[in-house]
Amino acid sequence: VCSTWGNNHFKTFDGDMYQFPGICEYNLVSDCRDSFKEFSVHIQRALNSNNHPQIQYILLTIKDFTVYLRPKLVVVDGRIVKTPFYSSGILIESNDIYTKVYAKLGLILIWNQEDALMVELDNKFNNHTCGLCGDYNGVPIYNEFINGDISYNSITYGNLQKIHKPKAKCEDPDETQALPSCNEHRDECERLLTSSAFVDCRLRLNLEMYIQACMQDKCACHGKEDSFCLCSTISEYSRQCSHAGGRPGEWRTPSFC
Repeated sequence: VCSTWGNNHFKTFDGDMYQFPGICEYNLVSDCRDSFKEFSVHIQRALNSNNHPQIQYILLTIKDFTVYLRPKLVVVDGRIVKTPFYSSGILIESNDIYTKVYAKLGLILIWNQEDALMVELDNKFNNHTCGLCGDYNGVPIYNEFINGDISYNSITYGNLQKIHKPKAKCEDPDETQALPSCNEHRDECERLLTSSAFVDCRLRLNLEMYIQACMQDKCACHGKEDSFCLCSTISEYSRQCSHAGGRPGEWRTPSFC
């Protein structure tokens, strides 16, 4: 599974977690074999009215079939379709909360129509992918952030995945920006992610990665009690726990998320 959520977080198929704040169109994951590419998934983010990053659209190409997704809108090969939609090995379902695409070639895409997108890929694509999701070779860091003698930071790596479009108006994020150290938020993030609701999740996921992401979120919001900053990484932790076969308990309350 590869996913992206919240404050520009990405988790690759191989388990690396990083932040990349680009607002161009990027290759999230594609089949990158030279001979025949079976699929590609492109995404573009933008800041919404609250200044939070949201996924504006997703462009999924499967063989010569294109699916363009926006919140509450599904366009297949240039025409708006109603869901559930089924054609040539692709099923698209949507409700008020999620849009899901199941492709027979071994891809499932789940989008919450806001900030969070998860792509699950059959292991026949091991070592065949490229994009923000990495190469799916089972080895973290190598070939994504370390390539031979060259090492990339996450911003450089992200900028390399840009889809070059002649009329695009978007600046590349600055590659020299270092992420702040956010250790003052560690206790709060640890407390939230180890609450009793997540007892069934602790052994299924790398908890430390989500604590780090939560700390970055708190930093980015400068300590404001903003639900986006607090809730998006906890939501992702809960989704990934369910996906790994866990059963997260009820962690949302009327006053929290």
